[in-house]
Amino acid sequence: MKKKNRTVLLVNGPNLNLLGERSPEIYGTTSLSVIESNVAKEAEKRGVTVKAFQSNHEGKLIDFLHENRKLAIGVLINPGGLTHTSVVLRDAIESIEIPVIEVHLSDIYTRENFRRLSLIADVCIDQVTGLGPEGYIKAINLLLDSVEG
Repeated sequence: MKKKNRTVLLVNGPNLNLLGERSPEIYGTTSLSVIESNVAKEAEKRGVTVKAFQSNHEGKLIDFLHENRKLAIGVLINPGGLTHTSVVLRDAIESIEIPVIEVHLSDIYTRENFRRLSLIADVCIDQVTGLGPEGYIKAINLLLDSVEG
């Protein structure tokens, strides 16, 4: 079997392209491009590259995971609202058979009742929620710690 290179997929779902503009009182003022850059810099310290992807379309997120599953050693994913509704995204995460960490900027467990259920949590190795942009940094380190043993 071909050895995987040291790449982590950074996947962000619907509406996360509007970070920094949309509901800053909930999601903060940091843009997605800054978050992606910060994660890439943190990963680089550990000899890992990051391949970032964002889509507002559920199927495109699934296609990206499927197409890149053999390239990556793991995934950070913020599925946005799909966290609470998408069985097919959950199934895609389970099917790629690489470690995945779920990330949320806000604390989904203190928000509206419908946001408190994560359909993907049980197919992820960990979840980071409520730490704002720093949650992505925590998540990349948790992921790398888990795959590097």
